[in-house]
Amino acid sequence: QVHLVESGGGLVQGGGSLRLSCAASGRTFGSYAMGWFRQPPGKEREFVSTISRSGASTLYADSAKGRFTISRDNAKNTVYLQMNSLKPEDTAVYYCAASSSSALLTTPARVDYWGQGTQVTVSS
Repeated sequence: QVHLVESGGGLVQGGGSLRLSCAASGRTFGSYAMGWFRQPPGKEREFVSTISRSGASTLYADSAKGRFTISRDNAKNTVYLQMNSLKPEDTAVYYCAASSSSALLTTPARVDYWGQGTQVTVSS
């Protein structure tokens, strides 16, 4: 069992930055591929970024490339999402997710555990 708790969301002006954190419980954090998804108002949950168990591999949605950076610290059981140059269209609830699959976590169907979500609001 893995319990995920996100933090770091909030209200920011367009062009600003936020860093989301996701703290995981348990001793097997390094056994999980981790990912960030988001759900904009009135829309379905969508993939943002993922990182492999070791942190050696990452993948980004086109909307996040060049602006967002995912990282993890297995010693601290934490995954991060650094978001720069934020746009109003980045407004969403951001969810941390974990998968026991060896593959990168790019689809909600592969998620084993979800965090409760953190709101990110970008004003224009």
